[in-house]
Amino acid sequence: MIKTKKRLSSGYIKESFIERSGLSKSRPRRSLTRKKVSGSGRDERGHISIRHRGGGAKRKYRLISTLDEFFGQEAKVIALEYDPNRNAHLALVELPDGAKKYIIAQDKLKVNKKIKASDEVYQSAGDRARLENIRPSTEISDIQLYPHSSNFIARAAGAKATLMAIEGDYALVKLPSGETRKIHKRCFASIGQISNPEHAQLKIGRAGRTRHMGWRPSVRGKVMSPRSHPHGGGEGVNPIGLKHPKTPWGRPAHGKKTRRNKLSEKFIVKRAKSKR
Repeated sequence: MIKTKKRLSSGYIKESFIERSGLSKSRPRRSLTRKKVSGSGRDERGHISIRHRGGGAKRKYRLISTLDEFFGQEAKVIALEYDPNRNAHLALVELPDGAKKYIIAQDKLKVNKKIKASDEVYQSAGDRARLENIRPSTEISDIQLYPHSSNFIARAAGAKATLMAIEGDYALVKLPSGETRKIHKRCFASIGQISNPEHAQLKIGRAGRTRHMGWRPSVRGKVMSPRSHPHGGGEGVNPIGLKHPKTPWGRPAHGKKTRRNKLSEKFIVKRAKSKR
Protein backbone atom coordinates (compact mmCIF):
# COMPACT_ATOMS: atom_id res chain seq x y z
CA MET A 1 0.00 0.00 0.00
CA ILE A 2 1.21 3.54 -0.87
CA LYS A 3 1.18 6.17 1.88
CA THR A 4 1.78 9.89 1.29
CA LYS A 5 3.86 12.03 3.61
CA LYS A 6 2.43 15.29 4.91
CA ARG A 7 3.81 18.19 2.93
CA LEU A 8 6.15 20.20 5.19
CA SER A 9 7.65 22.59 2.63
CA SER A 10 7.89 23.22 -1.09
CA GLY A 11 10.79 20.72 -1.18
CA TYR A 12 8.37 17.84 -0.63
CA ILE A 13 6.16 17.36 -3.69
CA LYS A 14 3.72 14.48 -3.17
CA GLU A 15 6.42 12.31 -1.64
CA SER A 16 5.13 8.78 -1.03
CA PHE A 17 6.34 5.57 0.58
CA ILE A 18 5.63 1.86 0.38
CA GLU A 19 3.79 0.52 3.43
CA ARG A 20 6.09 -2.01 5.13
CA SER A 21 3.93 -3.05 8.07
CA GLY A 22 3.83 -6.63 6.81
CA LEU A 23 7.62 -6.91 6.50
CA SER A 24 10.02 -8.14 9.15
CA LYS A 25 11.92 -5.45 11.10
CA SER A 26 14.79 -7.76 12.08
CA ARG A 27 18.28 -7.46 10.60
CA PRO A 28 19.13 -9.65 7.59
CA ARG A 29 20.85 -12.98 8.19
CA ARG A 30 24.61 -12.44 8.40
CA SER A 31 25.33 -15.73 6.61
CA LEU A 32 23.15 -14.63 3.68
CA THR A 33 24.68 -11.18 3.19
CA ARG A 34 27.88 -9.90 1.64
CA LYS A 35 29.61 -6.54 1.71
CA LYS A 36 28.70 -4.44 -1.30
CA VAL A 37 31.31 -2.04 -2.66
CA SER A 38 29.94 0.79 -4.76
CA GLY A 39 31.61 1.12 -8.15
CA SER A 40 30.09 4.56 -8.82
CA GLY A 41 29.20 3.50 -12.36
CA ARG A 42 32.78 2.63 -13.36
CA ASP A 43 34.06 -0.45 -15.14
CA GLU A 44 37.19 -2.51 -14.40
CA ARG A 45 39.38 0.12 -16.10
CA GLY A 46 38.00 2.92 -13.94
CA HIS A 47 36.10 4.53 -16.80
CA ILE A 48 32.51 5.69 -16.30
CA SER A 49 30.27 3.20 -18.10
CA ILE A 50 27.03 4.24 -16.36
CA ARG A 51 26.59 7.96 -15.91
CA HIS A 52 25.09 9.74 -12.90
CA ARG A 53 25.95 7.06 -10.35
CA GLY A 54 27.74 7.53 -7.03
CA GLY A 55 27.25 8.07 -3.31
CA GLY A 56 24.15 6.66 -1.69
CA ALA A 57 23.46 4.88 1.57
CA LYS A 58 25.59 1.91 2.58
CA ARG A 59 23.90 -1.43 2.05
CA LYS A 60 24.62 -5.13 2.19
CA TYR A 61 23.91 -7.48 -0.68
CA ARG A 62 21.54 -10.38 -0.02
CA LEU A 63 22.38 -13.75 -1.56
CA ILE A 64 19.34 -14.79 -3.60
CA SER A 65 18.45 -18.43 -4.34
CA THR A 66 15.66 -20.13 -6.25
CA LEU A 67 13.55 -23.08 -5.14
CA ASP A 68 14.66 -25.25 -8.06
CA GLU A 69 18.09 -25.44 -6.39
CA PHE A 70 16.33 -27.54 -3.73
CA PHE A 71 14.02 -29.47 -6.03
CA GLY A 72 11.38 -31.55 -4.23
CA GLN A 73 12.07 -30.06 -0.80
CA GLU A 74 9.22 -28.23 0.90
CA ALA A 75 10.27 -24.82 2.19
CA LYS A 76 8.45 -22.80 4.83
CA VAL A 77 8.25 -19.00 4.61
CA ILE A 78 9.36 -17.64 7.98
CA ALA A 79 9.66 -13.92 7.13
CA LEU A 80 9.11 -11.33 4.41
CA GLU A 81 11.88 -8.73 4.26
CA TYR A 82 12.80 -5.49 2.55
CA ASP A 83 15.80 -5.51 0.20
CA PRO A 84 17.56 -2.18 -0.47
CA ASN A 85 19.18 -3.57 -3.64
CA ARG A 86 15.95 -4.24 -5.54
CA ASN A 87 12.36 -3.01 -5.69
CA ALA A 88 10.82 -6.43 -4.94
CA HIS A 89 10.56 -7.91 -1.44
CA LEU A 90 12.38 -11.05 -0.29
CA ALA A 91 11.08 -14.16 1.44
CA LEU A 92 13.24 -15.92 4.01
CA VAL A 93 12.49 -19.65 3.74
CA GLU A 94 13.54 -22.57 5.89
CA LEU A 95 14.33 -25.95 4.32
CA PRO A 96 13.65 -29.34 5.99
CA ASP A 97 17.31 -29.60 7.08
CA GLY A 98 17.08 -26.25 8.88
CA ALA A 99 19.01 -24.24 6.27
CA LYS A 100 17.65 -20.77 5.50
CA LYS A 101 17.66 -19.07 2.11
CA TYR A 102 16.44 -15.86 0.52
CA ILE A 103 14.15 -16.00 -2.52
CA ILE A 104 12.28 -13.28 -4.38
CA ALA A 105 8.78 -13.15 -2.92
CA GLN A 106 5.58 -13.38 -4.92
CA ASP A 107 2.74 -10.94 -4.33
CA LYS A 108 0.37 -13.22 -2.39
CA LEU A 109 3.03 -15.07 -0.45
CA LYS A 110 2.31 -15.20 3.30
CA VAL A 111 4.37 -16.09 6.35
CA ASN A 112 4.14 -19.78 7.40
CA LYS A 113 3.11 -20.82 3.90
CA LYS A 114 4.84 -23.91 2.51
CA ILE A 115 6.17 -23.78 -1.04
CA LYS A 116 8.36 -26.00 -3.18
CA ALA A 117 9.70 -26.72 -6.64
CA SER A 118 8.26 -29.89 -8.14
CA ASP A 119 6.75 -31.49 -11.24
CA GLU A 120 3.22 -31.42 -9.81
CA VAL A 121 0.49 -30.12 -12.10
CA TYR A 122 -1.31 -28.03 -9.49
CA GLN A 123 0.66 -25.16 -7.98
CA SER A 124 -0.12 -22.09 -5.91
CA ALA A 125 1.53 -18.68 -5.62
CA GLY A 126 5.20 -19.05 -4.72
CA ASP A 127 5.62 -22.59 -6.03
CA ARG A 128 8.16 -23.23 -8.77
CA ALA A 129 7.89 -25.66 -11.67
CA ARG A 130 9.10 -26.30 -15.19
CA LEU A 131 7.14 -24.52 -17.91
CA GLU A 132 5.94 -27.83 -19.34
CA ASN A 133 4.18 -28.60 -16.02
CA ILE A 134 2.40 -25.25 -15.73
CA ARG A 135 -1.10 -24.79 -17.11
CA PRO A 136 -1.46 -22.31 -20.02
CA SER A 137 -2.73 -18.78 -19.24
CA THR A 138 -1.06 -18.94 -15.79
CA GLU A 139 0.72 -15.85 -14.52
CA ILE A 140 4.40 -16.60 -13.95
CA SER A 141 7.54 -14.70 -12.98
CA ASP A 142 11.26 -15.16 -12.21
CA ILE A 143 11.61 -17.19 -15.41
CA GLN A 144 14.79 -19.09 -16.22
CA LEU A 145 16.04 -18.00 -19.63
CA TYR A 146 17.80 -21.26 -20.55
CA PRO A 147 17.84 -24.71 -18.87
CA HIS A 148 20.39 -24.92 -16.03
CA SER A 149 21.08 -21.19 -16.39
CA SER A 150 21.41 -18.57 -13.67
CA ASN A 151 19.88 -15.88 -15.90
CA PHE A 152 16.29 -14.90 -15.15
CA ILE A 153 13.70 -12.49 -16.53
CA ALA A 154 10.50 -10.92 -15.13
CA ARG A 155 11.70 -10.54 -11.55
CA ALA A 156 11.22 -6.79 -10.90
CA ALA A 157 8.52 -5.50 -8.53
CA GLY A 158 5.06 -6.28 -9.88
CA ALA A 159 6.42 -8.09 -12.94
CA LYS A 160 4.40 -10.93 -14.40
CA ALA A 161 4.43 -12.89 -17.63
CA THR A 162 1.80 -15.19 -19.10
CA LEU A 163 2.36 -18.72 -20.33
CA MET A 164 0.52 -18.83 -23.66
CA ALA A 165 1.08 -22.40 -24.93
CA ILE A 166 3.54 -25.27 -25.27
CA GLU A 167 4.72 -26.01 -28.83
CA GLY A 168 7.20 -28.84 -29.22
CA ASP A 169 10.27 -28.25 -27.07
CA TYR A 170 9.42 -24.61 -26.40
CA ALA A 171 6.86 -22.61 -24.46
CA LEU A 172 5.37 -19.38 -25.76
CA VAL A 173 5.62 -16.76 -23.01
CA LYS A 174 4.23 -13.23 -23.20
CA LEU A 175 6.68 -11.04 -21.29
CA PRO A 176 5.81 -7.87 -19.32
CA SER A 177 7.09 -5.74 -22.22
CA GLY A 178 4.48 -7.27 -24.53
CA GLU A 179 7.05 -9.37 -26.39
CA THR A 180 6.14 -12.99 -27.06
CA ARG A 181 9.17 -15.23 -26.79
CA LYS A 182 10.06 -18.90 -27.06
CA ILE A 183 11.61 -20.35 -23.91
CA HIS A 184 12.58 -24.00 -23.52
CA LYS A 185 9.89 -25.95 -21.70
CA ARG A 186 12.44 -27.41 -19.26
CA CYS A 187 13.12 -23.96 -17.79
CA PHE A 188 11.77 -23.16 -14.33
CA ALA A 189 9.38 -20.36 -13.43
CA SER A 190 7.57 -19.24 -10.29
CA ILE A 191 3.79 -19.08 -10.04
CA GLY A 192 2.28 -15.64 -9.51
CA GLN A 193 3.24 -12.00 -9.75
CA ILE A 194 6.36 -10.54 -8.13
CA SER A 195 5.74 -8.76 -4.82
CA ASN A 196 5.42 -4.99 -4.29
CA PRO A 197 3.33 -4.13 -7.39
CA GLU A 198 2.62 -0.67 -5.90
CA HIS A 199 6.20 0.34 -6.68
CA ALA A 200 5.06 1.80 -10.02
CA GLN A 201 2.96 4.43 -8.18
CA LEU A 202 5.83 5.49 -5.89
CA LYS A 203 6.71 9.21 -6.05
CA ILE A 204 10.25 10.16 -5.04
CA GLY A 205 9.22 13.72 -4.18
CA ARG A 206 12.63 15.31 -3.53
CA ALA A 207 16.17 15.29 -4.89
CA GLY A 208 17.86 14.20 -1.65
CA ARG A 209 15.97 10.92 -1.65
CA THR A 210 17.36 10.13 -5.09
CA ARG A 211 20.90 10.86 -3.85
CA HIS A 212 20.40 8.32 -1.05
CA MET A 213 19.60 5.76 -3.74
CA GLY A 214 23.00 6.33 -5.37
CA TRP A 215 21.90 8.55 -8.26
CA ARG A 216 23.70 11.84 -8.89
CA PRO A 217 22.12 14.80 -10.73
CA SER A 218 21.84 14.67 -14.51
CA VAL A 219 21.98 17.68 -16.82
CA ARG A 220 19.71 17.88 -19.85
CA GLY A 221 21.50 17.79 -23.17
CA LYS A 222 19.52 20.75 -24.56
CA VAL A 223 20.99 23.13 -21.96
CA MET A 224 24.58 22.17 -22.80
CA SER A 225 26.89 23.73 -25.36
CA PRO A 226 26.94 22.31 -28.91
CA ARG A 227 30.33 20.67 -28.36
CA SER A 228 29.16 18.94 -25.17
CA HIS A 229 26.01 17.33 -26.55
CA PRO A 230 24.26 16.92 -29.94
CA HIS A 231 21.17 18.65 -28.48
CA GLY A 232 23.17 21.63 -27.21
CA GLY A 233 23.12 25.26 -28.40
CA GLY A 234 20.41 27.87 -28.56
CA GLU A 235 18.92 30.19 -25.97
CA GLY A 236 16.18 29.67 -23.41
CA VAL A 237 13.64 26.89 -23.86
CA ASN A 238 14.67 25.71 -27.29
CA PRO A 239 14.09 22.50 -29.25
CA ILE A 240 16.93 20.06 -29.81
CA GLY A 241 17.43 21.25 -33.40
CA LEU A 242 17.79 17.74 -34.83
CA LYS A 243 15.39 15.68 -36.87
CA HIS A 244 16.20 12.55 -34.87
CA PRO A 245 17.37 12.48 -31.22
CA LYS A 246 20.91 11.29 -30.62
CA THR A 247 23.03 10.17 -27.70
CA PRO A 248 26.00 12.31 -26.54
CA TRP A 249 28.13 10.09 -28.79
CA GLY A 250 26.05 10.80 -31.88
CA ARG A 251 24.21 7.49 -32.09
CA PRO A 252 20.43 7.34 -32.73
CA ALA A 253 18.17 7.21 -29.68
CA HIS A 254 14.44 6.74 -28.98
CA GLY A 255 12.92 4.39 -31.51
CA LYS A 256 16.01 3.17 -33.35
CA LYS A 257 16.50 -0.60 -33.19
CA THR A 258 19.78 -1.29 -31.36
CA ARG A 259 19.50 -5.03 -30.75
CA ARG A 260 22.49 -6.86 -32.26
CA ASN A 261 22.14 -10.36 -30.80
CA LYS A 262 21.32 -12.30 -33.96
CA LEU A 263 21.72 -15.70 -32.27
CA SER A 264 18.54 -15.27 -30.20
CA GLU A 265 16.42 -13.59 -32.89
CA LYS A 266 14.78 -16.92 -33.67
CA PHE A 267 13.28 -17.09 -30.15
CA ILE A 268 11.30 -13.85 -30.55
CA VAL A 269 7.85 -14.58 -31.95
CA LYS A 270 6.35 -11.10 -31.57
CA ARG A 271 8.23 -7.94 -30.63
CA ALA A 272 7.10 -5.48 -27.99
CA LYS A 273 5.19 -2.44 -29.23
CA SER A 274 7.13 0.80 -29.29
CA LYS A 275 6.20 3.32 -26.59
CA ARG A 276 6.86 6.26 -28.88
